[in-house]
Amino acid sequence: MIEALRDLPAAFGAKAAGARAERVRSSPQFDGKVFRNAAPRHPMTAASMRTIFREMFFGEHRELRKPGSAVPLVAAEPVLSADGLHLTWYGHASTLVELDGARVLLDPVWSDRVSPAAFAGPRRLHEPPVPLSGLGRIDAVVISHDHYDHLDLATVRALVASSEAPFLVPLGVGAHLERWRVPADRIIELDWHEEAKVAGIRFVATPAQHFSGRGITNDDTLWASWALLGPSHRVFYSGDTGYFDGFAAIGAEHGPFDAALIQIGAYAPHWPDIHMTPEEGVAAGLDVRAKLLVPVHWATFQLAMHPWGEPADRVWTEAKEADLPLAIPRPGERIDTAAPPPVDGWWQAL
Repeated sequence: MIEALRDLPAAFGAKAAGARAERVRSSPQFDGKVFRNAAPRHPMTAASMRTIFREMFFGEHRELRKPGSAVPLVAAEPVLSADGLHLTWYGHASTLVELDGARVLLDPVWSDRVSPAAFAGPRRLHEPPVPLSGLGRIDAVVISHDHYDHLDLATVRALVASSEAPFLVPLGVGAHLERWRVPADRIIELDWHEEAKVAGIRFVATPAQHFSGRGITNDDTLWASWALLGPSHRVFYSGDTGYFDGFAAIGAEHGPFDAALIQIGAYAPHWPDIHMTPEEGVAAGLDVRAKLLVPVHWATFQLAMHPWGEPADRVWTEAKEADLPLAIPRPGERIDTAAPPPVDGWWQAL
């Protein structure tokens, strides 16, 4: 408990200063005070906040928001060198992308809770399929935004100690990493439409429709989706986002994508423009011209009021209707996107 309290101030991160702050101020996405989406977000009123609190903590059928039995995990040994495109989803948004020989880790969160405090906040519904030390070589770490379920202090510290991988992050997020003693030469901050090349892969920060913040104030760091463009294969990662017309532009400029990792969970009518429903996730996959949809941002943390397995049920139904190839792996299951496993409804048995 004492150690957890000691880490609490650091977990909130830091605000950009110096050259980092100058880059923030010069961004077209920054309005002089905060970062903005292309379209205004749905306003949260005091009445809607009261409704959310009541439904989250006192709503009916809360038992359906968790799996009824243990989530099946796959603890595979790492394959350190592989051609083609392979994806390993570890739960929530954390995914290893093996892209034309490079090994890229997306939004890694290995902690038990997603919170500034290790003793409070949403807790895992399943263990990580493998320890962080069991991932093998990591060439790059990609962060979509600074919310606790996507940017985790303990995981970042472990990756700094165990690898030489750079962290590719949206504008402003580098200040958090600096406070956490990530070496400056391992931090690559990008605005929307900017790119960097690491391990032979072009990483393009693409737009998303969301928000950010780790403390009382929000939106002083940017959020992003990402296009990972290899010599032979392409991957799109949505990050957290509402559905918006920017997906079609991303698909036109950077697609088609061999696979798209798309957020489908933690949706609610109260926040319609910051998280997609499963049906909107399928629409986004079509917009970015994905050849295979792999849904993420579900199964691991209870962050909304919908039943635990509902996102997978709904995305399966919608993908079949749209004739969009779909893979729903078990956490830790490595898939070859050229020959994805058929969807078998594994979550429905729980």
